[in-house]
Amino acid sequence: MNITPDRILIIKLRAIGDVVLATPVIENLRRQYPESHIAFLTEEAAADIIKGNPFLDELIILERRKWQQVSFPVSLKEQVRFYRSLRAKKFDLVFDLFGNPRSALLSVISGAPVRVGFGFRVRRYCYTQVIVPRGGEVHEVDFNLDALKALDIPIVSRQPRIEISQDITQNARRWISALGITNEKVVGLNPGGGWKIKRWPPAYFGKLADELIKLYGVRVLLLWGPGEEKIVESVSQSMKAIAHRIPDASLKELGAYISCCHLMISNDSGPMHIAAALNVPIIGIFGPTNPDLQGPFGIAHRVVRQESVPCLGCNRVTCNIGNICMTELDPAQILKQAEVFLCDA
Repeated sequence: MNITPDRILIIKLRAIGDVVLATPVIENLRRQYPESHIAFLTEEAAADIIKGNPFLDELIILERRKWQQVSFPVSLKEQVRFYRSLRAKKFDLVFDLFGNPRSALLSVISGAPVRVGFGFRVRRYCYTQVIVPRGGEVHEVDFNLDALKALDIPIVSRQPRIEISQDITQNARRWISALGITNEKVVGLNPGGGWKIKRWPPAYFGKLADELIKLYGVRVLLLWGPGEEKIVESVSQSMKAIAHRIPDASLKELGAYISCCHLMISNDSGPMHIAAALNVPIIGIFGPTNPDLQGPFGIAHRVVRQESVPCLGCNRVTCNIGNICMTELDPAQILKQAEVFLCDA
């Protein structure tokens, strides 16, 4: 851009992993426009990811979950109030990194004279600068950064970022220390995830955990989020050894537990991307999604897939052939990759 915008808005409504992968946009905008006011708009579930970002001036939370829990007249009134407050902020540059009908509408409602977004269907007409989407060609990080390249904004950093306070990190370390963990390596297992067909079976996680404990003497943390209690319980019940289920945790607190791990083994999910942003080594378990596009970002990580399955990377949310990309992936394949991280040289 030939002019410096005074007020910039970034929109990425959800999900947790997608919001993590959008954070490089914040840093690059700050480096290009050190004096501009930069705001980030997201929904409640992912807001914790953005809180404390050192390159950001303002976090705006769209309370969609709250609106869904009240009657229509009250919800409509709250939404109108939100839209008015957004317009009153007088943004002059908006990046819509989400590209659904609501985020496109929010771009227009903002009143910003320059609106950058992706060319999805009729939503393209909500933007003044339309980007050809490369979602099927590049990693999600680069997909987001394409919005900056459209305005010739230099890309200085591609590293996702999440900030966790020292107090939260110390609380996690105290909890782990209370388990009697001293010199043992800690492996975090994340058996949950938003899409059911992206989840490796809990019993396989249990078998993997037993082998990790037996072969490497590690301590295992079971990581979980809202609604995943039964999943981690299934992992525990399938085990012969003992794993430690972390307490109920916010996203920041979950990140603190992850940061205490020497290795994280995870389904494709938000916590996997949190771990990558915290530079914790990851073994990502993939099937329906493509790790080249949605994998853990960084060079130190590994991914495991059942390569013999012909429909890998289908990107479907349901499966009518028994979810074989997950059920045919043997724990031994992941255990072999774990050796790289857990064997002492």
